[in-house]
Amino acid sequence: MSAPLPITVTHTHGERIRVAAGGTELLAYVYAPDPAAFESRKPYVHPLRTLSGSLVSGYRPNDHRWHKGLQMTASHLSGQNFWGGNCYVHGEGYLVKPELVGSMRHDAFDSLEVADDRLDFTEHLTWIENGGEEWADERRRVAVHSADAASSSYVIDWSIHLTNIRGESLHFGSPTTHGREMAGYTGLHWRGPRDFTGGQVLSPSGPSTDEEMMGQPASKHPWIGFVGEHDDVDAHSTLAFAHAPENAESVHGSHWFVRSEPTPTIAFSWAFFEEFTLPPGDSFSYRYRTLVADGAWEPEEIEQRLKSLPW
Repeated sequence: MSAPLPITVTHTHGERIRVAAGGTELLAYVYAPDPAAFESRKPYVHPLRTLSGSLVSGYRPNDHRWHKGLQMTASHLSGQNFWGGNCYVHGEGYLVKPELVGSMRHDAFDSLEVADDRLDFTEHLTWIENGGEEWADERRRVAVHSADAASSSYVIDWSIHLTNIRGESLHFGSPTTHGREMAGYTGLHWRGPRDFTGGQVLSPSGPSTDEEMMGQPASKHPWIGFVGEHDDVDAHSTLAFAHAPENAESVHGSHWFVRSEPTPTIAFSWAFFEEFTLPPGDSFSYRYRTLVADGAWEPEEIEQRLKSLPW
């Protein structure tokens, strides 16, 4: 493997952090509040690109305006929606309930460190329910590193440490815990570009499908891959989403939310089939990794690359 490529970081204070390598802007971490409260204001990564410049994130698609690249979410949290958009109500379907949509406020960057080939930052956020009550304190760490010309890939690490500051228990769930079968989306969520619709889902055991991987436990499949073919340019790109080993010991076991059609999307769901409760003052942590690569990778290539990168 070649030496990591140097990166360039540009911080537009109060708005976004951009990371570039090899002449390509790889990503923008946007933390300025969105204009639309109904879409659940919170930071997100978009655009997200491969080293060659191929776009691998979707932003405000017309089917779900609240899908924004890569972002931390919580679809059902004690009656509030920190996912954005319509709320699922059992027996009634998806309803427009703006009074139930919460937000995540960027408070500060506790640290922001740039090395030749790596960006690391720690962000302080507050989760706020729609009426203005502060429910959770989050310390988020994001790192961009291991940009490698030989494999044309790089890595984003994303961790969350969340503390309940509400004064009463917080209940984390999903549409599935509220009655919709196999729709357990919540947690860190990636929305792909529209041209990735119908892309190839991969698992450690080989090529797979939406149906096979939907709701599968992370304990059995520690990573999920997705290969998409681009419009406009003659190219494929691959993303892989991986759990850190210690996630198995976190507050609740995780499962995969995976769709190739009708919308390309993957979520690290922390409450797919069952709710979990976080008592007042208690905390939980998860750590995730996203591999972004040019080309149509095979499962063996993903496995090898992930194993070469220590946590």
